[in-house]
Amino acid sequence: MATVKGLWMPSKKLDFKTGQYVVYPTQGVGKLQRVEEQVIAGQPVKLLVIEFETSHMTLRVPLERAEISGLRPLSSVRKMDEAISSAKGKAGSKRMIWSRRAAQYEENINSGDPMKLAEVVRDLQRRNPTDTMTFSARQLYLRALERMAQEFAVLHKMDVDAASEKIETILGVPKEIDLNAVEIDDDGDDTSESGE
Repeated sequence: MATVKGLWMPSKKLDFKTGQYVVYPTQGVGKLQRVEEQVIAGQPVKLLVIEFETSHMTLRVPLERAEISGLRPLSSVRKMDEAISSAKGKAGSKRMIWSRRAAQYEENINSGDPMKLAEVVRDLQRRNPTDTMTFSARQLYLRALERMAQEFAVLHKMDVDAASEKIETILGVPKEIDLNAVEIDDDGDDTSESGE
């Protein structure tokens, strides 16, 4: 139930089906395996059993609390495309001190909302190959990108790593330079010096 000017209004009932992919805000994309009934504190409770492949975790969410918990069906392809397009925009203001910005980014990531995830990706992505990131900024960026990629992957029937690469390609994020790469000449011999 939701309130509007003090009146109780019935909210839209979420209808989930076994085998459906869903998004749980703090965990990302999972698959609804089954609905089971358990007795908790003497009361029968229907639970949605959701498995998260990436974190190897199973979560049980009471059906009556699913909407309050933020559990939702996958976004549409259109909404995901809009989120990715918004991540191409100019980074937001950096006037706030890092600890507050990091807390806001964390909140956006845990919201599970594709548009808020896109804000984090937009603000923290590298714009050119020489840009550097702090460890904490990199971790937040990667978490937001992975959450977007999980949903993108299911919508486009690909794996999460390929989805991450695809999103970064769409955004024009420069590839990282591999400092361990060995240059190979035309003969197939590496050009690194040996100690002989």
